[in-house]
Amino acid sequence: MPNFSKYSEQLDREINSACRNALLEDLGGEGNEDITASLIDINREATAKLISRESGVVCGQKWFDEIFRLLGSDVEITWHKNDGDICQTNDIICQLSGNARKILTGERSAMNFLQTLSSTATVTHQYAAKIKHTKCQLLDTRKTIPGMRFGQKYAVACGGGTNHRLGLHDAYLIKENHIISCGGIGQALSLAISQHPDKLLEIEVENLNELHQALDGMAQVIMLDNFSLTDMQEAIRIRNSHSNQAKLEASGNICIDSIAEVAETGVDYISVGALTKNIKALDLSMRIDLQE
Repeated sequence: MPNFSKYSEQLDREINSACRNALLEDLGGEGNEDITASLIDINREATAKLISRESGVVCGQKWFDEIFRLLGSDVEITWHKNDGDICQTNDIICQLSGNARKILTGERSAMNFLQTLSSTATVTHQYAAKIKHTKCQLLDTRKTIPGMRFGQKYAVACGGGTNHRLGLHDAYLIKENHIISCGGIGQALSLAISQHPDKLLEIEVENLNELHQALDGMAQVIMLDNFSLTDMQEAIRIRNSHSNQAKLEASGNICIDSIAEVAETGVDYISVGALTKNIKALDLSMRIDLQE
C-alpha cells in the first residue's frame, strides 16, 4: 500500500488548486468582490471562533489556512485542535483574528473543506475502532469526491485508516471486466507482471475457484468480492496452504455493523467505499466578534 508521505507535493498542489477554485466559485471569478462583506468598513478588525457542534475527528487544517492565505495576510489563525485530534460538542477548533471582510469572505469556503474532510476522518475512525482488536487493516477506495482524491486519502490516514492505491498509475487492481477483456485470470496476471513487475499486483476474485487461479498466477493481493464469512475463512485456509502467501482483502457491502466479524475471519485488509463516499459533513459553526 502507498506511503502517503511521498505524495506530499501532490497534496500541496491539490490544496492550492482546490482552494483557488473554491474562492473563484464563490466570488464568481477573478476581480469580483464579496458584495455582502463590502458592507463592512474596509479597516474593521474582528475575531472569530470556529466551534464544533458535534464530536468527530478534525481534518482539513491546511485547506482552511490556504483559503485565508489566498485572500491575503490579514487573518491570523490559532489552532486549538489539529488534524487527527478528536473534538467534542462545543469545542473551539480554532480562533481567527484580523480583517473582518476577509474573515467573512473566506468563512464558508474554509469551513466546507474542514467539515467535509473531518467527516471522512470521523467515519474512518469509527470503522477503525470496530476492528482495532484484530490485525486487519482498514483501506479506502477510489470512490472519492472529484478533485479531492489526495485530500480524502489524507483524511482517511488522519482517522486511522490505511490508503489503498492512490490512482490508476501506482498499483494494479485487476477486476472482473479487466479479466474478461484479457481472456482470463492467468492471462491478466501474466501480462501485468511482464509490463510492470515493480507495481503492486492485486486482482479481484468472485469465488474459491478464481482464488486458486489468482494464487497460482502470483497475485500479491487478492480481493475477495462479496464472499460469505464461511468462504472468507476457507479462502484463508487455501491461501495458508499455498506457496504464494498473498494478502487477502475483503470487499463488497461491508458496513460498520458487519466489519468486525469480517475482520475476525483473519483477512489482512478490508476496503470500504463508505469512508469517502457516504459522508455527512461535520457540523461546525463560526461566531464572529467585531472589534471597536
